[in-house]
Amino acid sequence: MSVPPAAPATSREWHLTARPQGWPEPSGFALVEAPVAQPGPGQILVRNTHLSVDPYMRGRMNDVKSYVPPFKLNKPMDGGAVGVVVASEADGFAPGDHVLHGLGWREYATFDAKHAVKIDPDLAPITAYLGVLGMPGLTAYAGLLRIGGFEEGDAVFVSGAAGAVGSQVGQIAKLKGASRVIGSAGSDEKVRLLTEEYGFDAAFNYKNGPVHEQLKAAAPDGINVYFDNVGGDHLEAALSALNDYGRVAVCGMISQYNATEPVPAPRNLAYVLTKRLRVQGFIVTDQSDMQPEFLKDVSAWIRSGELKYRETTVSGIENTLDAFLGVLRGENTGKMIVALDA
Repeated sequence: MSVPPAAPATSREWHLTARPQGWPEPSGFALVEAPVAQPGPGQILVRNTHLSVDPYMRGRMNDVKSYVPPFKLNKPMDGGAVGVVVASEADGFAPGDHVLHGLGWREYATFDAKHAVKIDPDLAPITAYLGVLGMPGLTAYAGLLRIGGFEEGDAVFVSGAAGAVGSQVGQIAKLKGASRVIGSAGSDEKVRLLTEEYGFDAAFNYKNGPVHEQLKAAAPDGINVYFDNVGGDHLEAALSALNDYGRVAVCGMISQYNATEPVPAPRNLAYVLTKRLRVQGFIVTDQSDMQPEFLKDVSAWIRSGELKYRETTVSGIENTLDAFLGVLRGENTGKMIVALDA
């Protein structure tokens, strides 16, 4: 294992400088120079090589109580990252080790080693630990199988199906014996990807017409599970399409993350009662007990070629904000990754 070069005295990190109202504006962020701290006892210093940007980060920009604390103003933001240990004062970690951790949005990070997980770059590309083998992958796995109560023979509808989470949900459903898998996406190119590469039985571009009409055509016999990444008109359409005792796993509602006015609820919530539906939101950190099972299944499917994944890569720390805004606009196919210059 080669020893990485020593860290510089300073490096760059992204700060939130103003809380956005509606769509985040670049003026509310700053890329600043900050000193690189040497590790103390039990700590490691990591040079980040790849950063993750994800839709949930938009919620952390609001000063509201949620399942995770909001970003602090004029402090470095954080998120998933993989990198190489530069210096270590912690047992079990040595310079050159590759690690997964939560202090992204910066070039270098110094933190307690207990918050890092060593990863093996020979088992999978290190970026996979931010996506298909990381938080998005576990979100798809646990959300479908546990929260959605998926059973063999179920028909499944996935919104935002070309993203990092949705694309895995559909493929896992097929691998587990779904009778039919339908996905929605925001471009004709992504629709083709869903059916031609990921094996979805049907897919539609939600920009080409009303979602409820396109879903009804794609699922004439109804659906049993809806995996919701979008909310809004997608949730309303799914409630209409769900068969009796159907299940909804609410993972995200990206359609309203930047809303400045209260968003009306689906107009057909009465179906929850009359169809005896189960609608449950979930947070992936509550499902960590499924991690061993998830890694065993998904790594095997990747090795066999049964599960495919895509990544969209943006280069340079200076382009991290653009990459994040691109996720909110749906510009990514699969996981959005920011690659930092060595």
